[in-house]
Amino acid sequence: MSTPKLRKQDLDNSWYQPGGSWLKIRLWYFINIIVFKNPVHLGYGVKAGLLRLFGAKVGKRPIIKPGVSIKYPWRIYIGDYVSIGENVWIDNLGDVYFEDQTTVSQGALLLTGNHNYKKQSFDLIIGDIRVQEGAWIGARCVVCPGVTCGAYSILTVGSVATKDLAPHMIHSGNPAVTIRDRILEP
Repeated sequence: MSTPKLRKQDLDNSWYQPGGSWLKIRLWYFINIIVFKNPVHLGYGVKAGLLRLFGAKVGKRPIIKPGVSIKYPWRIYIGDYVSIGENVWIDNLGDVYFEDQTTVSQGALLLTGNHNYKKQSFDLIIGDIRVQEGAWIGARCVVCPGVTCGAYSILTVGSVATKDLAPHMIHSGNPAVTIRDRILEP
C-alpha cells in the first residue's frame, strides 16, 4: 500500500482575495517595513494615522510598539486603548478584531490562515481572530485561525490557543487549557 503524497502543484488559492489592489498591497509592504517593523519608535499617532489611511478601523489612543508586522491593515479593527507589544506579527489573511482595553504582548503571533494538512492539495484555510474586551495575549503566544479570546481572558506566556478561550479565565500550555478563574480586584 503506497502512502499518499502532497501535491502542491494542485494548490489553487485563486479564490482568496486580500482586499487590496496590487499597488495598495505593495505600498503597504514598504510602509510596514519602514514604519511598523522599524525598531525605532516613530510615534503612536503616526502609526494609527497610517493604519487608518490604509483602511484599518482604529479607536482612541492605541499603543503600537516598534517591530510590529501587520499583513493587511484593511483587515484589522483596533478598539480604544489597545496595546500591541514589540515584535508582534499579525498575519491577517482574515480579519482580526481587538476590542477595547486589550493587550497583545511582545513576540506574539496571530495567524488567521493555515493549510489543510489532511488534503493532498494543501488547501488554504482562513479563520478570523477576535480578542474581546480586556483580554490579554501573553508574550510569545500563538493564536490560531478562528479563535476567539473571550472577554478578560488571559493566554499565558508561550501558550498556543488552538480553540476559543473562555471569558474571565486564565489559559496556559500547548495547546492551551483553562487553568483557573481570572479575578480582577477593584
